Amino acid sequence: MKRFYNTLILFSILLTTPAWGWWGGGHDILTQASVKALPEEMPEFFRSAEKMVAHCVYDPDISKERGTPHAQQAEYGEHYIDVELLKEHPIPDGRDAHIKLCAELGLAPRAVGTLPYALAEWTERLAVAFAEYRKWPDNPMIQHKCFLYAGFLAHYAQDMCQPLHLTIHFDGIRQEDGTRLHAGIHEKVDSAIEMLKLDPTELAKAQKVEAVGDLMPAIIEQVKSGFSLVDSVYEIAGDWQNLKAPTPALVDFTNDRARESVRWTASLYLTAWNLSEDIKLPGWLDRAQDDAE
Repeated sequence: MKRFYNTLILFSILLTTPAWGWWGGGHDILTQASVKALPEEMPEFFRSAEKMVAHCVYDPDISKERGTPHAQQAEYGEHYIDVELLKEHPIPDGRDAHIKLCAELGLAPRAVGTLPYALAEWTERLAVAFAEYRKWPDNPMIQHKCFLYAGFLAHYAQDMCQPLHLTIHFDGIRQEDGTRLHAGIHEKVDSAIEMLKLDPTELAKAQKVEAVGDLMPAIIEQVKSGFSLVDSVYEIAGDWQNLKAPTPALVDFTNDRARESVRWTASLYLTAWNLSEDIKLPGWLDRAQDDAE
C-alpha cells in the first residue's frame, strides 16, 4: 500500500510540473556557448572546459529519471517557479522565506517551485569551489568539482530563461474547465534550440558578460523579465507546431532566449569567480594534505 501511494504521488507530480527544461542538447549548446563567452579574467582551466561543463549540465534532469524517487521528488521543483501562485507577494529572497510564504498561502513549496533558490545556491557553491581553486590551483579534484557545480548552475540559469518555466501556464493556457489551450507547447519550446541547431560559437559572439552586483535581486529581476515573455510564447503558439519549417518569429524568439541564456549563465560564472575572492575557507581544510596520494 505504501508503495502504491508513493507511486501515486510521483505520478501526480509528473502531471502537474514541466518534465524538462531545454532539451538536453539545447542545454549542451547553451553551456558550451556560455563558457566560450567568458572574459579572460576567468581562469584558463575553466574557459577551456566547455565540453566538460556541458557534460555536467545534463545531470539535474538525469536525476529526475525513474528509479530514483527521492532525488526525483527533490529535483522537480528546482526547475521552475509559478509566479502567479505568489499572488501579490514579491518573490522571496531566500529558500526559508519562500517556504514560510508558501505555508502562509497554504501551498507546498514544490508546487510553487524553487528555481530562484536552486540557482542562487549553486552559484554560491561554485564560488566556494573557485575559492578552493584559488588556494590550490593545481589540484585536479577541485577543478573537476568546479565543472560539476557549473553544470548545475547552467541548467537552472537556462531554465530561468525559458518563460514557460515561470508560469502556471507551463504547458498550455489553463481553462476554467481544467483543459489547457495549446497543450504540448512546452516540449516544442524546449526542443527549439536543439531542433534549430543553434551554434555555440555564434551564440557566444558579441556577448556582454558582466558580473551581477547583488545575486538574489539579480535572479529575481531575471525571473520577472522571463515571466513578462509568457504571452509572447503563446502569441506565436501555432508556429511551434512545425519546427522543421520554422517561421521568422519563432527563429527570432528562440535566438533571443538562447542568447539571453548564454549571457545570463556566463554572467553568473563570472559572479561566482568574483565572489570567490573574498570567501574565507575554514582553517581545518587542507586540500593539499587531504588529497595527497
